[in-house]
Amino acid sequence: MSDPVAITHVKVFDGKALTDERTVVIENGVISDATTADRIVDGEHGTLLPGFIDSHVHLTNASELEQGTRWGSTTMLDMGSPTMKLTDSLRHRKGLADIRGVGNPASAPGGMQTARMGFPASSAVTGPADADRFVAERISEGADYIKVIVEDPRRMGSAALDVATITALVESAHRASLKVIAHVTTLAALMNAAEAGVDILTHAPLDAGVDENLAFSLAKRGVVSVPTLIMMQTVASRAGQLPTHGADYAHARSTVSALHRTGVNILAGTDSNMAPASPAKIQHGESLHDELRLLVEAGLTPVEALRSATIAPAEFFGFSDRGMIEAGRRADLLLIDGDPTQDIAATRAIRGVWVTGIQVR
Repeated sequence: MSDPVAITHVKVFDGKALTDERTVVIENGVISDATTADRIVDGEHGTLLPGFIDSHVHLTNASELEQGTRWGSTTMLDMGSPTMKLTDSLRHRKGLADIRGVGNPASAPGGMQTARMGFPASSAVTGPADADRFVAERISEGADYIKVIVEDPRRMGSAALDVATITALVESAHRASLKVIAHVTTLAALMNAAEAGVDILTHAPLDAGVDENLAFSLAKRGVVSVPTLIMMQTVASRAGQLPTHGADYAHARSTVSALHRTGVNILAGTDSNMAPASPAKIQHGESLHDELRLLVEAGLTPVEALRSATIAPAEFFGFSDRGMIEAGRRADLLLIDGDPTQDIAATRAIRGVWVTGIQVR
C-alpha cells in the first residue's frame, strides 16, 4: 500500500481531449476519484497525459525497457524476439513498462527477415497445412499476438509466404482469438496481407504509396495501421546502404495521409531496437516523440496523434485498464510542460513519469 499522491495544477489530456486545470490523485497504483492527498506534486500548470503505448518495439534487455519508460512509454508491444522467454524475462518489473509480445514471427522458409534477425527454424511456415503448428507453438510459449513477415521477393530478393499461407495463419490465430500483425514494407506485400485478412499492418510501403481507393478498402475491412514512420524515414535515408531499392519516405508519408483521410485507425509505433542486424537502430522511448511529430506532419492533428499513443491502442488491443486518465485506470502518467494538443513537440518537455503510481522520472 502506497501513500496517495495528488498531482495538482495540471491540465489533463484524458485520452480524448484536454480538460481545464485540476488535481489527479494516485492511490495504490491507480487513479483515484479523490480530490486531495497528503503528498503533493505541483504540476505547475503543465499537462498530464496517459502513459504512452508504443505499438511496435523490439526489446533485448532491461536497460532498453528502462530507457523507453523514462521517455513516457509505459506499455510496449514487442514485435519480434527469438523466443518468448526473453519477453517473459522482462515482464512485470516494478517501475518499468508493461510488455506484450509476439515471440518469433512467421516467415517463409529462407525468408530474409528470419535469416537476418536470428529467428529460429520454427519460424518458417512451409504452407497452409503448417499454419496450425506455428500458431499452437506461439500460444504454448505465451505469445499475446501472432506476427507474420510478408515479404515481396520481387523487390527484396527473398522467399515470401503466399496469400494462401498467410490466410491460413490468420484463420488459425483468429480461432484462438489472437490478433494478427503483418510486417509490410512494399505495396505488394501490403496488398497480400490485406487480402489474407490480417488485423494490423505494421510499417508503410517505401516503393509506392497507398491510394485512396485502396485506403477506403482497408478502412472498410477494419484494418489498423502502425506505420512506424520514424523507422521508414530512417531506412529511406539510408537507401543507398541497404538492399531496399527505390525506397522513398514520401510514399510512407502519403500512405499515412491517405489512410487517415479515409478513416483507417492509426496507432503510434516506432520499431525501436538496438539489434546489430537491424536495418536501422531506433532509440527506445525518445523515438515515440519523433513518431508523433511525423504523424502530425502526415496529416493527423496533435490530438489525433496523442490518441494514437493512448486511447486508440488501448481500445484496439483491449487494454481497458489504461490509455485514459480516469478513476480506476492504471496510474501510468506523463507530466510535461506546454500544451501538446497545440504543439506536439511539447511531449518532449517531460517533468515526470509514473508507472502504476511509481514515479520513475
